[in-house]
Amino acid sequence: MTESLILCGLIFVAAVLYSSVGHAGASGYLAAMALMKIEPDVMKPAALVLNILVATIGTIRFYRAGHFSFSLLWPFAIGSVPLAFIGGFITLPGLLYKPAVGVVLLVAAGRLIWSIGKSDQEPEEKFIHPFIAVLCGAVIGLLAGLTGTGGGIFLTPLLLFMGWAKTKRAAAISIAFILVNSVAGLAGHLAKMQTLPPYVGFWAVAAVAGGLLGSELGSKRLGHPALRFLLGVVLIVAAGKLILFR
Repeated sequence: MTESLILCGLIFVAAVLYSSVGHAGASGYLAAMALMKIEPDVMKPAALVLNILVATIGTIRFYRAGHFSFSLLWPFAIGSVPLAFIGGFITLPGLLYKPAVGVVLLVAAGRLIWSIGKSDQEPEEKFIHPFIAVLCGAVIGLLAGLTGTGGGIFLTPLLLFMGWAKTKRAAAISIAFILVNSVAGLAGHLAKMQTLPPYVGFWAVAAVAGGLLGSELGSKRLGHPALRFLLGVVLIVAAGKLILFR
């Protein structure tokens, strides 16, 4: 019982932190389950279910707050969804791959945190050709499928660094992107295994509660510097998960 409560608490904290920056928390959930020694075959489908719940809440919240852009989302999603489905069937050696991705996330986190306070005004959003967005979405979708995440951990830094979206719009696009990729990943799992973890309902309650709180903070109450700092923290946590829990 104590271990179950601790795991629910960790899931709640991860959901609050991730949803506040337009993510759904798969990396955090996987790290929490790894810490509590949950079986590997339970971790991935459980994380995807929690991802879908939190991403649904976040998508609705950011849309209602006026930050969502379907025209920016659709080319990324078209490229990502089929590759996320395929990536779920591929298993790569994690000895080198996951630490390498973790280092990339740490660099991204450092750049985000370093940029805080450099300017109070965000630059105007740059145009991205739909073909480029489809290609980027395909690469990120494959990474999402391989790592068991929704891909937002890769999409958000890309949108910000390339100037394709401002902070809150990037968060809104990323949470919807995570939703469609997580649905695709779970569909791939169900097509292969046709089962869900027995305890996912208890974890879902904690994730939904955290998602409601975090998405409220991120969509309405937190300013751009706070969002960038929290995103940096999220990237560091995700990097730690990839490097330490192989």
